[in-house]
Amino acid sequence: MSAQAQPSRMDGTISVVPTGAALGADIVGYDMRQPPTEEQLAVIEQAWADHLVLRFRGNPGLTGEQLIRFSSALGPLDKRPVKGSLRGGTNDLPLEINVISNIVVDGKPIGGLGAGEAEWHSDMTYKDVPPKASCLYSLEIPPSGGGTSFVNMYKAYDDLPPELKRRVEGLRCVHDASINSTGELREGYVAVNDPRQTIGAIHSVVKVHPVTGRKCLFLGRRRNAYLVGLPLEESEALLDTLWAHATRPEARWTQVWQVGDAILWDNRCTMHQRDAFDSASRRLMYRTQIGERLAA
Repeated sequence: MSAQAQPSRMDGTISVVPTGAALGADIVGYDMRQPPTEEQLAVIEQAWADHLVLRFRGNPGLTGEQLIRFSSALGPLDKRPVKGSLRGGTNDLPLEINVISNIVVDGKPIGGLGAGEAEWHSDMTYKDVPPKASCLYSLEIPPSGGGTSFVNMYKAYDDLPPELKRRVEGLRCVHDASINSTGELREGYVAVNDPRQTIGAIHSVVKVHPVTGRKCLFLGRRRNAYLVGLPLEESEALLDTLWAHATRPEARWTQVWQVGDAILWDNRCTMHQRDAFDSASRRLMYRTQIGERLAA
């Protein structure tokens, strides 16, 4: 996508307004309380393929069921583990809703990821088949901090020097399953001291997007990653180079949240990062995770 803002494209009441950054666009004129029509869905899906991250601003009071209805128009939804329902305050929510929050009720967190920084990552790449997308909706936001930044992984690949592009073609990377995006050790795992012992799915460093056919870097997250077959020092140095390249400011766009915003991102060709915020303030988000449609 061009980094320059383009004229809005209109389809009925929907317009697509690019951010002017390396990725991202606003969808204007669509009421998320209503299911998308076929025509609206076609515009949204094309804009999503073009811009990777879409923002739907001005949807206060959206219910979990309405978020599920919108998200499920884009693909089947993952369900949170039933164990996640034990967190305070989430028992009444459908299993398709994940709560991202630092709020504590009766001594129990009502959601995950707290108030700290969430490192650059793509979601759940430690699985053999990660979700294709997520939709994150804001119900409460802190007065400052907590912004979410995205990077364009098509651009990360396209802008590689030719020699480095040849070097990474065919490489595979182990994606660590032991920690989450805030660096917390997941239950049932032990800390990794040597990335060569990392447990998790193995993915190609260069992937072809199944919809656009474009190549992108697929890095997952940096911590405990290992490039299969390389000496550890070489793997670490090459990964450091790729990560520094992928997260350059010119490849980014940052979402500064307002209540009622929904952000839809393609997990296959972006990474994202969340800024820390004051733990004394409140942040409450609903997230859906969208999987690939199975072939008929």
